[in-house]
Amino acid sequence: MEFYYKYSDYLKRKYKEKVYKLPVNLPVTCPNRLGGESGCAFCSEVGTGFEAMSSFHSVQEQLLATKEHIEKKYKAKKYIAYFQNFTNTFLSLERFREYVQEAVRVDDIVEIAVSTRPDCVSEAYMQVLEDVRKRYGVEITVELGLQTVNYHTLDFINRGHGLAEFIDAVRTIQSYGFSICVHIILNLPCDTLRDCIETAKVISAMQIDTVKLHSLYIAKNTLLCEYYENGTITICSKEEYLRRVETFLEYLDPGIAVERLFSRIPQKDAVFCNWNTSWWKLQDELLENMRQDHSYQGKRFHYLRGAALKKLGQEETH
Repeated sequence: MEFYYKYSDYLKRKYKEKVYKLPVNLPVTCPNRLGGESGCAFCSEVGTGFEAMSSFHSVQEQLLATKEHIEKKYKAKKYIAYFQNFTNTFLSLERFREYVQEAVRVDDIVEIAVSTRPDCVSEAYMQVLEDVRKRYGVEITVELGLQTVNYHTLDFINRGHGLAEFIDAVRTIQSYGFSICVHIILNLPCDTLRDCIETAKVISAMQIDTVKLHSLYIAKNTLLCEYYENGTITICSKEEYLRRVETFLEYLDPGIAVERLFSRIPQKDAVFCNWNTSWWKLQDELLENMRQDHSYQGKRFHYLRGAALKKLGQEETH
């Protein structure tokens, strides 16, 4: 039994074979790091692009080097150029265009994935991506870091935007027909199981294409690290996180592909990550829990399209 719709299956349906992401690191930052601000409470100085090469290398150098490694290891033939770290639309329009065009000139790139923030999406940048799609025939995905729909939590982690900006960004991106991936952290301080459920509902109602779940890690030299070490915050138990993932999946539209369930960070860079358990062991435990609970993605996906009226319909038939 398939407990959830895997991103790998989504890509196989889309491209008829396995496709691999090639991370690209650009010399960019984020809007809430300007003026001496430290950025999001969970984000380190190097961001989250741990698997990518240094941004000192050109886009083509990064893509070609990683592509060569993946091609030898997996016999891959198709790739996604993934602009991963920080906010990749927080650039001048011309520099953004140059970076994207440099990526699509690499052989076998079939898709461009651009990671950004909801408050850094505009018509102008989407038009650049649309021009690239038309000229080079590649697919476009925009990855949005939402993290949670709870705006109180977004304020606490110094996210710099709320839910409204996310809704606005999604509407703008969808008007171009681009795919959307949303990043979510299910065990943020202040969030509860109810917040996880509402996040799944909002993502489903907005007809998002894919979702990437992250288990919260505490990177060194971050505001969250300070909160963690002085006892201001605590991290929920492993069992609670697994319960949140299972519940999130049950409320999630079964047509939304799931790219990731757990975070990964080099041990040397974190003071806490995944309860000192490997991500694959956590995944095995999650799937066993779901098997025992007869759980699966979309099990509780029955709350949209006038759900309460179904009760009236049932009453009228009796």
